[in-house]
Amino acid sequence: MVELGSIIVLGILAQWIAWKLKVPAILPLILIGLAVGPFSTFYTESGAKWLEPIWNQSTESGLFPGGNLFYFVELAIGIILFEGGLTLKRNEIKGIGPAIFNLVTLGALVTFFGAAIFTHYVLTLPWTMSFLFAGLIIVTGPTVIAPILRNVPLKKDVANVLKWEGILIDPIGALTAVLVFEFIISLGSSGGDHFTQHAFIQFLQIALVGCSLGFFAAHVLRIFIQRHWVPHYLLNVFTLAMVLATFVGSAIIVHDSSLLTIVVMGLLLGNMDDVPHIKEILYFKESLSVLLISVLFILLSANIDMKDLHLLLDWRCLAVFGFVVFVLRPISVFLSTRTSELTTNDKLFISWVGPRGIVAAGIASLFGLKLVKLGYAGAEYITPLVFMIVLGTVVLNATTAKLIAGLLGVSNTVTNGILFVGANKAARILAKYLSDNGREVALVDSNASNIDKSTALGLRAYEANVYKDDLKDNMDLNNMGYLLALTGSSDVNKHVVNKFKDTFGENGAYRLVSVDEMNDPNNNPSNGLFSNTDDYINFSEVARDYPKLHELSVDSQEVLGEYLNKMQAQESTIPLLLKDENGVFQIITSKFDVPAISNTSTLIYMGKELKVESE
Repeated sequence: MVELGSIIVLGILAQWIAWKLKVPAILPLILIGLAVGPFSTFYTESGAKWLEPIWNQSTESGLFPGGNLFYFVELAIGIILFEGGLTLKRNEIKGIGPAIFNLVTLGALVTFFGAAIFTHYVLTLPWTMSFLFAGLIIVTGPTVIAPILRNVPLKKDVANVLKWEGILIDPIGALTAVLVFEFIISLGSSGGDHFTQHAFIQFLQIALVGCSLGFFAAHVLRIFIQRHWVPHYLLNVFTLAMVLATFVGSAIIVHDSSLLTIVVMGLLLGNMDDVPHIKEILYFKESLSVLLISVLFILLSANIDMKDLHLLLDWRCLAVFGFVVFVLRPISVFLSTRTSELTTNDKLFISWVGPRGIVAAGIASLFGLKLVKLGYAGAEYITPLVFMIVLGTVVLNATTAKLIAGLLGVSNTVTNGILFVGANKAARILAKYLSDNGREVALVDSNASNIDKSTALGLRAYEANVYKDDLKDNMDLNNMGYLLALTGSSDVNKHVVNKFKDTFGENGAYRLVSVDEMNDPNNNPSNGLFSNTDDYINFSEVARDYPKLHELSVDSQEVLGEYLNKMQAQESTIPLLLKDENGVFQIITSKFDVPAISNTSTLIYMGKELKVESE
């Protein structure tokens, strides 16, 4: 009981530490697993592990008897891969450029064959194990890259390359490793060392069942959700049960086809536009994945023995690490981006940041355990070798990415983008004006209709819940330095400013005044927007009646003050921005705090056109 409870407590503690230190969660998870596993043999009285995942009959200790740990790992990896498939949307690959495509194809091939050849000749592993290892280290998972990118503000093109490479290559790497593993098993079951007809048929069966059953299961689940055959309170757990049933059913039909089936099921379901409540399912799967990842990697790290770690003391293992990280990664990046507009420094930074993550370590443990149990030569190297690559790249990239970005000059030092929280009509009008005048803007809202209307105008817009970490997890918003809270709830607006002012409002975080503040001029907030006489209702009504922005030329502080006072006295006119002669915008606050005007500037406002007496 103590061991089981401690795994969950330590796992969530590791997740919290990772969040606090802004590092990938896999780093503290593996370190904690090693501390309670192989390293604990140095400080326990009996010299046994404090946590022994597999039951040992002789010592009568351990958590999982027989092959139950293997089954738990396999089911957990299936759920994690299903959640990963749900997050991969087909529209995310539009317009990402040939560099991304080349990285996940040509770059993956370079890593796959280069690592396999080097590992075979340096470590003298069999070709099968060398290619399995190579398939496992193709991936650069988004769950590992995301915390690094959130902590290092990068140029937009560099951040996007790393982000989309991680998202797209995750399922590619998983599928590659699964197919290589199935090929190894097929060779073994054919009774020979050569590719036989039986092995080829087995390989095709896995591919056929994985694709067809994944397709069938995704559409069956969609029908159940669409027709409301499942009550809302059972929706998430029913989906989980469906995933597990599909996983087990696939294994019964064709052994070892389950992972491929689940990846296909997740990819298809996540890209169906007519599935209601898909975000709720995704949130549930994210929470479940966090718990499973926490438990899984402590168990897997603890299951490593000191003799496995002793294998890594061989200089040849370190040579493999150095070759993969410092030779193969740069070669794959420079080959893949040779025709792109990325600078040499951009390519060098992308070459430096290539951490392996959850999928690599999880599937390596899964396959390593099984192949060792089946007696395959060289299989004992798979798990410790992949864990060395994962832990080494995460530590290297998490600790040096910011320094290297600064040295190479790829950091995004200018964060002048404007983030609108609230994509209502008034916000869209203002955002569209700023976008048309060269300012980078983005809108977020929990209302899908407002998001659709924003994207129809050509604006960047994201559906998000401001009470969750949706915004902080969105790397597309790294260059946002201004925050405007324009929702219909004053409580939400205050929450947004307080929660995100340090993340997206380093240059200024503002909100609309509330009804109470509007009626009390003495309670005019310093971060109020536009006017202390206009709350959300007035703002929306003006946008409805006068959906057009006007410009007025001002050449002195006195003229500006006169115009602002007239707008405050006149109904249905709201001052918004001040633009200087260089095109730089200044947001007008409810206190009318604006810089001194030295040259001719432009006052932008919305609403009824102001009558200006000509001189």
